[in-house]
Amino acid sequence: MENLNVTIIQSDLKWENKEANLAAFSKKMEEVPAATDLIILPEMFSTAFSMNPETLAEPMDGNTVSWMKNMGIEKNCVVTGSFMCEENGKYYNRLVWMNADGTYHTYDKRHLFSMGDENNHYTAGTQRLIVTLKGWKICPLICYDLRFPVWSRNTKINPYDLLIYVANWPEIRIDAWEKLLCARAIENQCYVAAVNRVGTDGNNIFHPGYSVMLEPKGNSICTTSNNREGIYTQTLNYEELETFRSKFPVLNDAD
Repeated sequence: MENLNVTIIQSDLKWENKEANLAAFSKKMEEVPAATDLIILPEMFSTAFSMNPETLAEPMDGNTVSWMKNMGIEKNCVVTGSFMCEENGKYYNRLVWMNADGTYHTYDKRHLFSMGDENNHYTAGTQRLIVTLKGWKICPLICYDLRFPVWSRNTKINPYDLLIYVANWPEIRIDAWEKLLCARAIENQCYVAAVNRVGTDGNNIFHPGYSVMLEPKGNSICTTSNNREGIYTQTLNYEELETFRSKFPVLNDAD
């Protein structure tokens, strides 16, 4: 199995300004290494975490998804992140897994943040997504999903190797972010790549970043500069993952 080159883009987001955010990410894409297999953007990367989908949401053939398609083709890699989607009169916090050939998969956020009123504006997803890239099985999830380990549970029936979280996680609860990410890596014996935004949003909520990549023992292998934008690329080693799993096969004893 080949190793996987993963790039995370920790970025400030302009509040409800799709044109400015897409332009900013287009510029950041120029700095991504050519050897990257996967680029991960934050949750609602084109608008920030807004509860105004009635005026901001787009269909799947809108500008944001078209931009992702163009970036995937240009960089010859997968591009993923979530955006406000409108479909059949409903709104979703939808992650798009855009392949380099323009095909895609989607995942709708399962756990909507009721304390931020997300459940009153968006429809919850019902199915988890596991995709394949260079032979790796990957499970992408969104922000608040992190608090629900049953939803992310790795199994012998349909296992994955890399767990992804895209987020707008605030500073006030950043300790939980760090601890829960380590727990998800350890309990699922997988790599974790988690991308959080930085900066203050339109509700005056500050986000410190703390994006990270973790190996299956929960140790950091890529730590970002807190409170600052940055682009970080890390190679994930599949042989090391398989060696650890074979020597310590925890999942064999799972419920």
